[in-house]
Amino acid sequence: MDDLFESGSAPATDGDYTARHIAVLEGLEPVRLRPGMYVGGTDERALHHLVAEVLDNSMDEAVAGHATTIEVRLDPDNRVTVRDNGRGIPVDPHPKHPDKSALEVILTTLHSGGKFGGGAYKVSGGLHGVGVSAVNALADDLRVEVARDGALWTQAYVRGVPTGPLEKGSLPGRRRGTTLSFRPDPEIFGPRARFRPSALYRMVRSKAYLFRGVKIRWRCDESLIGEGETTPASEDLHFPNGLRDFLETTLKGRSVIGPGLFAGSADLAEDRGRVEWAIAWPAEGEPFLGSYCNTVPTPDGGTHETGLRNALLRGVRGYAEMAGNKKGGQLTADDVTGGACVLLSLFLRDPQFQGQTKEKLASAEATRLVEQAMRDHLDHWLSADPDGAGKLLAAALERAEERQRRKAAKDPARKTATNRLRLPGKLADCSRSGAAGTELFIVEGDSAGGSAKQARARETQAVLPLRGKILNVASASADKLRANQELTDLVEALGCGMGARFDVEKLRYDKVVIMTDADVDGAHIASLLMTFFYREMPGLIERGHLYLAQPPLYRLAQGGTVVYARDDADRERLTREVLTGRGKTEVSRFKGLGEMPPAQLRETTMDPKGRVLLRVKVPGRKTEEDQEEARETAGLVERLMGRKAETRFAFIQENARFVEGLDV
Repeated sequence: MDDLFESGSAPATDGDYTARHIAVLEGLEPVRLRPGMYVGGTDERALHHLVAEVLDNSMDEAVAGHATTIEVRLDPDNRVTVRDNGRGIPVDPHPKHPDKSALEVILTTLHSGGKFGGGAYKVSGGLHGVGVSAVNALADDLRVEVARDGALWTQAYVRGVPTGPLEKGSLPGRRRGTTLSFRPDPEIFGPRARFRPSALYRMVRSKAYLFRGVKIRWRCDESLIGEGETTPASEDLHFPNGLRDFLETTLKGRSVIGPGLFAGSADLAEDRGRVEWAIAWPAEGEPFLGSYCNTVPTPDGGTHETGLRNALLRGVRGYAEMAGNKKGGQLTADDVTGGACVLLSLFLRDPQFQGQTKEKLASAEATRLVEQAMRDHLDHWLSADPDGAGKLLAAALERAEERQRRKAAKDPARKTATNRLRLPGKLADCSRSGAAGTELFIVEGDSAGGSAKQARARETQAVLPLRGKILNVASASADKLRANQELTDLVEALGCGMGARFDVEKLRYDKVVIMTDADVDGAHIASLLMTFFYREMPGLIERGHLYLAQPPLYRLAQGGTVVYARDDADRERLTREVLTGRGKTEVSRFKGLGEMPPAQLRETTMDPKGRVLLRVKVPGRKTEEDQEEARETAGLVERLMGRKAETRFAFIQENARFVEGLDV
C-alpha cells in the first residue's frame, strides 16, 4: 500500500504549489468576487434582493418595537433610499476595533451585527450579519445617515470602501433613526440594470401587511413608471388587520367555500415567537401560498409551511370524525389545502434558513410550534359554522376522489415479452398497426360481441364487448371507478389513459363507436358510456373521435325489396314511401344486436358504405356563447347523471309532459 503514496513520474515539482498560491480575501473582497454566494447572483432578482436586505434591517427595528415608520424611495438615477425612525445604528467605537465606529464595522465587515444573541433583537430577519455589508460591497455609491443621541452622523462609501471618516453634524428637529441610500454597481450587475418600481412596490406592500404595527411610505419618481402601469408614485401603506387585509384585498370579494376567511394569530409555545395566518378557499380563481419568517419571504417553503399543512389536515380530519364522515381518514394535506389561498407569517427566535438568501426555513421546531398554535383556533372556526365546515369538508373529499381517480388512471400500457401492449382478453383487435382508419366498436354483452366480431372488417375494425350496464361515473366514488373491470378494460383498449393522464395522441383508434341495441336499455348504456367519456376523456370528444352507431330496430321486406328501419317513425316512413307494392310486407323486429345475423349487422351498421354514424359533439369554448353552452351542458350532465336523485326526479317532472311515444 505504501507505494501508492510514492512520488510519481510527473515532471512537476513540489515548488510549483506553495503558500504564495493561497489567496486570502479580506474585508468585502469575497462579496465582489462571488456575489452569487451572498445575494444569489447578478440578475434582476439579485438586484432587488439588495433592497430587501436593507429593508429587512428597518423591519427588524419595527418588529422589535423601536420603529413605527419606514420610507422607501426610488429616484431616477437608480438610487434607492430606505429610512426608518428606529434607534439608529450605533456610532460609538467598537470594542474590538476601537479605531472604527460600530457603524463602519457593520458596513465593512462580514458577519457583524446586532443579531447574534446580544439581546438587541428577540426576532429578526437579518441573521448572518452579511446583508447590509454585502449591499455596501456591491454598490458603487452608498451613503448612510444616523440620527441618534441628538446628532446627525454621516458617512459615504464607494464599492464598500469609506471615502472619509464618520462625520458628526447638528440634528434638525427631533428626528431619529437610520437612512441608507445606495446605487448598485454597474460593474457587478451590468450597465443596463435598473430597479423596477412594480417589484419594489410589491415588496414594500407585503412588508406592511406582514407587520400591522408599521407604516411604510412608498415614494417613486413618476418618470420611472411606464405607461399603463398601475404602480402608484406615492402611497402610505398601513394595514391594521395584517394578513387578513392582504387576503381580503387579493380576493376582492370573491365567494369562498367554507365558513369564510380563517385568519388569526397566536403566540408560540416556549415563548419562541408568534405566528399569523390568513386562509380562504375561493370558489374560483388561482390558489397561492405565501409564507414568511420574520418578514422575510420563503418562496421555497420550509418547516413552518409543514406545520400549517399538518394543522389544517388534522383539523379537517377531526371535524370529519366528529361529523361521522368515515371518508375523512382518506384525506391528505394536499386535499385540504388544494385550491386554497394561504398567507403564513412566522416570527421565530433564532430561525435557521437554507442559504444566505433565506428562501427556505429549516428550523425543525417550527413544524411543531406552528401546528400547536393554529390547531385550537381551527377547531373553533370549524365548529362555529357547521354548514360552512361541511362544504369545506365536501370540497376536500372531492379533491381526494379526484386524486385517487388520477392515480388509478395511470397509463395502463404494460409491456409484454414481445414489447406489445397487454390488451383486455375480450378485445378482438384489428390487424392494422397504426390508428389511421381504424375503429373500435363498443358493444353490450358477449352475444352482441360474437355477431360484431363476425361482421367486422378484421383489418380496420376492433370489437370490445362490455358486460351489461357500466358504472355511472358521475355518481360513483373513486374507489368504485378504480375497481370497475369493464371501465378498466375499456381504458386499456383505448391506450390513451384517462383523467389528468389522458393523452389523445396515444389513442389506438381513429373512431370509437358506441354500438348498443336500438331500445331503451341500449340508449341507457350509451348515455352511461358518453358520460364516462365526457367526464374522464373530454379530449376524445372534442377531437371528434366518439360516434354513436345507428343499428336498425326493424327489417321490412316486400317482394324483392328489403329495407331497415331505425325506429317506429322510420318504419312508417319506409312503409309509406318505399314499400308501395301490393304484396304483403314482412316485418321483423330485432331483439338486439346479438340476434342479428352477422351479414345484416355488417350491411346496416358496420360497413362504411351503408351505415349511419352520429358524431358526439360538445360545445366549443371560443366565444362567450360557446362557454355558456358548455357550462349548461356540464350542468345538465351533473343534473341527470350526478349523485343527487332529486335533481333527476325534478327533471322528469318538468319534462314528462313533452314525451311522446314512450316505450315501456
